[in-house]
Amino acid sequence: MEDLRKTFSTITRRMENVRKVIGGADGDAVGDGKLVDEVHDFADEWKYGITQIGETTAATVDMIDEIATKFDELDKDLMETLTEAKAG
Repeated sequence: MEDLRKTFSTITRRMENVRKVIGGADGDAVGDGKLVDEVHDFADEWKYGITQIGETTAATVDMIDEIATKFDELDKDLMETLTEAKAG
């Protein structure tokens, strides 16, 4: 579970970095007014998509944490049940 959590956390951080880079795209560098608008539109669309991916991976990390907590609780309950059964 920890490896899975680490993977998704890494994706979340990387998507945030990419979003910042794309958000800072300077379309003015391409010169032509129409092309500048297209570059800005492209950057805005990708920025939105990357934000969505980042939010989804962050939510996945939260779910992984919840699952890990539940597994730990179940493991503890099982150990207690087995200990009581062995003693009784």
